[in-house]
Amino acid sequence: MLRTKLVEKGIGTEPGFHWRGQEITRFEGLSDAVFGFAVTLLIVSLEVPRTFSELLETMRGFFAFAICFVLLMLIWYQQYIYFRRYGLQDTVTIVLNSALLFVVLFYIYPLKFLFSMLINVWSGSSLEVHLPDGTVRAVIEQFQLPTLMIIYSAGYLAIAVVFVLLFLHAYRQRAQLMLSPVEVFDTRWSIYNTLFSGGVSVVSILLAWLGGVKLSSAAGLIYPVLMFPGFTILGRLQGQRRHRLENRAVVSEA
Repeated sequence: MLRTKLVEKGIGTEPGFHWRGQEITRFEGLSDAVFGFAVTLLIVSLEVPRTFSELLETMRGFFAFAICFVLLMLIWYQQYIYFRRYGLQDTVTIVLNSALLFVVLFYIYPLKFLFSMLINVWSGSSLEVHLPDGTVRAVIEQFQLPTLMIIYSAGYLAIAVVFVLLFLHAYRQRAQLMLSPVEVFDTRWSIYNTLFSGGVSVVSILLAWLGGVKLSSAAGLIYPVLMFPGFTILGRLQGQRRHRLENRAVVSEA
């Protein structure tokens, strides 16, 4: 199992944060199966192309698949880190993680549809599809773009909400888990970072909802525009404050 290998190699370890989940739980095994199934649903084609034109069409789906795969792996890795950090196996943790798996599976096709369409736009490919009855239809109508962005951002928000609740649950259990001040600090900042991430999706939803077709593109661009500088600033603040906290801990021990 991939998680076992990562644990053995210490992948994801954080200075000052003791792992309480050294063993891979049965629920994590189920999670890996669900994520594996989700990746299977992303596969560009279940049939071998019969012509070179079909092969090129299949290859065009590679980039959309790659983007979706990376996003899935980021969610998987976040869950992996959570179980390693806290090792919680109570009812609340299982319920919240089950909700996470549900959202991942439910949003696979919207995710694939969105990035497949974007890749076609960027590559100048046709935005029309040939239906089995021979008719040709547009992949998406202009008036449907805001709805597509709302669907995507709602899924992003749902995942952020689940992780916020998971980290809040761990924070409430800090006494039972015997978290150190540094570990409590990291848990709080995990909440802040996830709240910021979810907040960006809320901005995207508002842009698509209130701005309609005119702002549907902005609803998508808002993610890199806000997230790259936002996480850079948050990362620096977290690093500086964590460093001061560690220094105070060293002084108090001395």
